[in-house]
Amino acid sequence: MADRHPGSLAARSLYALAGVVLIGLGAAILQTGGVGVDPYTALNIGVSDRLGWTLGAYQLLSNAVLFVPVLIWARSYIGIGTLVNMTLTGFFIELFAALLHPYAVPAGDAHGATLCFAVGICVFAFGASAYISAGVGTAPYDAIAPIIVERSGWKYQRVRVTQDLLVLVAALLVGGPVGAGTIMTAFFCGPLIAFFSRHVNEPAVERIARGRARTHAHPEAGTPADPTQLL
Repeated sequence: MADRHPGSLAARSLYALAGVVLIGLGAAILQTGGVGVDPYTALNIGVSDRLGWTLGAYQLLSNAVLFVPVLIWARSYIGIGTLVNMTLTGFFIELFAALLHPYAVPAGDAHGATLCFAVGICVFAFGASAYISAGVGTAPYDAIAPIIVERSGWKYQRVRVTQDLLVLVAALLVGGPVGAGTIMTAFFCGPLIAFFSRHVNEPAVERIARGRARTHAHPEAGTPADPTQLL
């Protein structure tokens, strides 16, 4: 749906960009702590390392491939935020990981790893919440589960958890940075995103962009499923 308020669209687009920057920073902090990153990033890091590509370049290609079914079956999910997320997230992760590399947590430093996990997942979830709350489009990976739900009638939680588990297995097979933090992220990221959206980002977006138009996308598009809510 077209936004009738250009200023609103610009403000929300900038808000989404800030969210993507924080997603990149959060993932880099998790990577620096050696605790594992989210399944999709872990898969892309594993494949890019095997190919000798940069993460940013390979993740852009991966998102371009996933963008095709979204373009065919779910154009209402596409917006400026879609393009920002699919083109920049990998490069931001790469940038922040390089900046934080000198501070990498040594193997066996449980306290350092725990701190990186706690900070990393909060920053990652806050960024994801900001990008989702901006309401200017859904990342291709996040749109896959809602597309399946709309065409099958299956429950979103089960589809999204299955999607993430399959990607997690693929990440393990290609040697991606999967760790305890990857599993814990699956359980805590969704609730954290919901918390930040409800208490911080949605009210903030409402204040800076009054009267914004809503898209017709699936209400849970962009939101990772909570595995504790499968039943």
